[in-house]
Amino acid sequence: QVQLVESGGGVVQAGGSLRLSCAASGRTFSTYAMAWFRQAPGKEREFVAAITWRAGTTYYADSVKGRFTISRDGAKNTMYLQMNSLKHEDTDVYYCASGPNLGVRRYDYDYWGQGTQVTVSS
Repeated sequence: QVQLVESGGGVVQAGGSLRLSCAASGRTFSTYAMAWFRQAPGKEREFVAAITWRAGTTYYADSVKGRFTISRDGAKNTMYLQMNSLKHEDTDVYYCASGPNLGVRRYDYDYWGQGTQVTVSS
């Protein structure tokens, strides 16, 4: 049973930073890719960043490039999203996901966490 559990969300002022974590279990993650998506009420789930577990290849949405950094710790089976220079428009529920290949579509991933709320006050 694959489990992904996000943590680290909260309320932060614009310009501030947060680090999200995604603890993973139940799969040999070295052969997979993992990603962060975000979603606001009534909107489509949006790609944020992705990483291949073994090589550490990363890919970012243009809207977060230069501000967010995705990383993973193989020993802890945990993925991170360091978010700096946060903007009000970054306010969303953030989800981590796992899938067989690095991709930018939600359908590229077959397991999802429950989400963690990030609120950026302006």
